[in-house]
Amino acid sequence: MRFVRVPYDHPDALKLNDTVQQEYAERYGDDGDMTPLDPTMFEPPRGLYLLVYDEDDCPVATGGWRTQNRNAEGYADGDAEIKRMFVVREARGRGIARQVLARLEDDARAAGRTRMVLETGTMQPEAIGLYVSSGYEATAKFGLYRFEPQSRCYAKKL
Repeated sequence: MRFVRVPYDHPDALKLNDTVQQEYAERYGDDGDMTPLDPTMFEPPRGLYLLVYDEDDCPVATGGWRTQNRNAEGYADGDAEIKRMFVVREARGRGIARQVLARLEDDARAAGRTRMVLETGTMQPEAIGLYVSSGYEATAKFGLYRFEPQSRCYAKKL
């Protein structure tokens, strides 16, 4: 596996973003994640966007973090928010997501962030399992989906 820092609008990142949006639509029966994201949100030192390539140089996973601070959507000063954690179906079960998560946490910590936060949903039990087993705890809801009953938010001190 090869982990590469790329811009959020890199062609392979866009390809995987389309794939994850399709999966969200399948699981939730809607148009996917409507959270507004801009490529500049993931530029260092305010964030990071990673792609993971397999041995055949095919993109198989993605994940990023972006800086958040106290605002009306429920974030706190020092937050780093995980976005677009995703592993293609064919590559699941190999521990790739756990490796991406660890790299995102390390990078956010090095950038001075004090808490990693994320939002997921009840139709993603695999994601919830990953985060809980990695030390994340349920927290007050934040972000675009904070009023949605299927939304679940988690946090971990960095």
